Amino acid sequence: MDGFTFPKEEEITGEVIKEFIDFHTAKKSRYIRLKNMYEGHHAILDQEDKPDYKPDNRLVVNFAKYIVDTFNGFFIGIPVKTSHEKADINDRIDAFNKENDMDDEIAELSKMCSIYGHAYEFIWQDEKSKTRFTYNSPLDMFLVYDDTIAQNPLFGVRYYLEEGKIVGSVYTETIEYNIIDTGKGLKLEEVQPLYYGEVPIIEYIENEERQSAFEHVETLINAYDKAISEKTNDVDYFSDAYMKILGAELNEEQLKNIRDNRVINLYGSSEADKVIVEFMEKPNADTTQENLINRLEKLIYQISMVANISDEHFGNAASGVSLEFKLQAMKNLALMKERKFKSSMSRRYKMFFQLPTNIPAGSKEEWCNIKYTFTRNLPRNISDEANTAKSLEGVVSKETQLKVLSIVDNVKDEIARLDKEKEENNSYPSFGVGDNTLINEPSESETIQGGVTDDIELEAEKMLNGAQISSVLKIIDSMRAGVIDKEQSIALLVNGLKMSKEEAEEIVGA
Repeated sequence: MDGFTFPKEEEITGEVIKEFIDFHTAKKSRYIRLKNMYEGHHAILDQEDKPDYKPDNRLVVNFAKYIVDTFNGFFIGIPVKTSHEKADINDRIDAFNKENDMDDEIAELSKMCSIYGHAYEFIWQDEKSKTRFTYNSPLDMFLVYDDTIAQNPLFGVRYYLEEGKIVGSVYTETIEYNIIDTGKGLKLEEVQPLYYGEVPIIEYIENEERQSAFEHVETLINAYDKAISEKTNDVDYFSDAYMKILGAELNEEQLKNIRDNRVINLYGSSEADKVIVEFMEKPNADTTQENLINRLEKLIYQISMVANISDEHFGNAASGVSLEFKLQAMKNLALMKERKFKSSMSRRYKMFFQLPTNIPAGSKEEWCNIKYTFTRNLPRNISDEANTAKSLEGVVSKETQLKVLSIVDNVKDEIARLDKEKEENNSYPSFGVGDNTLINEPSESETIQGGVTDDIELEAEKMLNGAQISSVLKIIDSMRAGVIDKEQSIALLVNGLKMSKEEAEEIVGA
């Protein structure tokens, strides 16, 4: 816990809080350095200036931001799905998530973790007595754990300086305190009781070591900035190369501001055929520089384990399996981070479930039955997913079958919609047993669902059973509205309803 531990049995006093605030303040320089790197203020911008007559370019290639944003787009670009088997509890969780803008909340927490190595989430009750959460950086907040083997949170602190004095709050499992700076020390003033059953500050971590996503390649990034800046300096050098004049003496007027004019004059003989006038060139190190820059770039991606998705070779993966291998290292990182986030998210909902105004008292332990689904943000082949889902028919449950489809945001809602469609389909004419023809086949002049039935829809009805008619009509409506084209319509009919291509083409009028 990086030294943020305290004996559980000892009293928490103002003196104890002051010691931890001083300890945290000493660590701020690291957080600020990492924040600056992400924002593009790298070490090269603070290096000592070169003399005025030398090129002094300072280029920043912001790999830190690229690593953080790319990895988090992959890890949390698709929002986390939370679900509970009990519908009433699931509805309360959904409402709570919407009220707290949870998709943005978890995305910001994830980004902060990748920058600083960890971040915090704070819980409180608003003026309407609703439970609220918000993210907080480790710049002004920390959590202290007990010294037991379990290392449970003991208290949390949020503080800042105001007119040279420390201002802030301390949160334990049961009480919130204000920090009072008397000038001679700190005092704790009780504010209100807390009812969450735990310290209302939750720590989210990038990894067990609490390292930034780019911290272990920080020196490589700084070396890359320096290498590409020196290469740019060399370009400027060749643009402003010195002219040397050997064998002919120049007068003082001609040699004024020699550095500005970039002229070197050496003389000894006045013979015209021995006068040399040419530009000076230093040894060309272009190949060496390019090799260094390429090696550094390769190492940055390799050590950070974040894929270079802008690489021209990245998109040339011959298959989905090949792409999976290219992303394997990043997937491993994401999987480890996912485990840490699930643990912290469980603490969040555990505290939410403790209040009877949120969840009935008899269900307060149901937080442990919440399921969290993290989906990696990758290009998806919907057709392959549809085929996979279809092949699982009768092998697994409907819920597991639908989870294969990335286009399904909420499986339980999708199942509910399917059930509703089945009920609606009961109003359609029945079909003969062992026959795909209608008992009362409608004529072309008859209407279906309030509109005139055309030839396409009649063909669909003759070939399908009652449970499939609604799906076919929706596909046809989507095609007519321009949402999908004929080829996509045919693919949906073939893959989703097991039609032959000829039957599908006949329905859509291809």
